[in-house]
Amino acid sequence: MKDDERVREILQSMQKAGSNTLQVISDFDMTLTRFEHNGKRCPDCYNILERSNVISSDCKEKLQELLDKYYPIEIDTKRSVEEKMPLMVEWWTKAHELLVNQKIKKDRLAEAVKDSEAKLRDGYQYFFDHLNEHSIPLLIFSAGIGDILEEVIRQTEVFHPNVKVISNYMDFDESGVLKAFKGELIHIYNKKEGALLNTGHFQELRTRTNVLLLGDSLGDLNMADGVQDMKNILKIGFLNDKVEERKQSYLDSYDIVLIKHETLGVPNAVIRFLTDSN
Repeated sequence: MKDDERVREILQSMQKAGSNTLQVISDFDMTLTRFEHNGKRCPDCYNILERSNVISSDCKEKLQELLDKYYPIEIDTKRSVEEKMPLMVEWWTKAHELLVNQKIKKDRLAEAVKDSEAKLRDGYQYFFDHLNEHSIPLLIFSAGIGDILEEVIRQTEVFHPNVKVISNYMDFDESGVLKAFKGELIHIYNKKEGALLNTGHFQELRTRTNVLLLGDSLGDLNMADGVQDMKNILKIGFLNDKVEERKQSYLDSYDIVLIKHETLGVPNAVIRFLTDSN
C-alpha cells in the first residue's frame, strides 16, 4: 500500500455506510483466476480454447504468434495507453477472426473448459458465496470470452444470481456453430467505454455508491466509470508478471497491490469486514 491511512479511511467509510451500499466490480482472467499453479502459467479464456481439441493445430500456432507479438506491448510500461489501444484492437480482432474460421460448435465449449487447467484463485468459494448470501452485486468485466468465462464459474458451481458478466460473447448460428462475436469489442484498454455502454446496469445499482474493484491491469481501473454518484472506491490490483518494472505504476494506481499472490484472501478479508458489522 502506498497510503495505508487512506485505505483505512475508505474502509471505515464503506463499513459505516453498510453492505447494502456495496457493489463489487472485477476483472476475470488472472484476477479471479490464478496466474500460475505449481510454477506453470494458467490459461485465460482464450488459452482454454487454444489448448483444447476444439480448434486446429494451425489455428493454435497463429494464436500463439499473436500472443508473442502483442502481449509484450500490452504490458510495456514505456508505451502510453493511447499508443497501445489500436494495437490491442488489432490483436483481439485477429484472434476473433481466427476463432470464427474454426466453426467452433457451442456444445464443445463445456468440454474445453472441463479439460483445461483454468483455476479460480484459492478462496473463490467464500468470495462468490458470501457476496451472494449478502445480496451484493458482482459485475465481472472481462476482455475474455463470456461464454468460456461463464462455463468456468458454472463448473465450479459459483454462478449465483447476483453475478452479471460484461464480456465478448460468441454468436452462434441456428445449428450451434460460431459465426461471429456479438456487439462492441471489449479489450484490455477500453473498459471505460464498455462501462459507459452499460449504463443501464449501473443505473439499476444507483443506491450502491461504494465499490470494491479488483483487477490485474491498469486498463481495469476504468471498469467503474459507469457507477452513478460514487462515494468510495477501494481498488485492489494483482501484479502477476514483470513485477519490478510495473510495481510503481500499480502502487500509484491501486490502493492495495498484491504481488504474485494466488489467493482471494485480501478481497475476502475486505468483504468480511464490510459485511460482518451489518
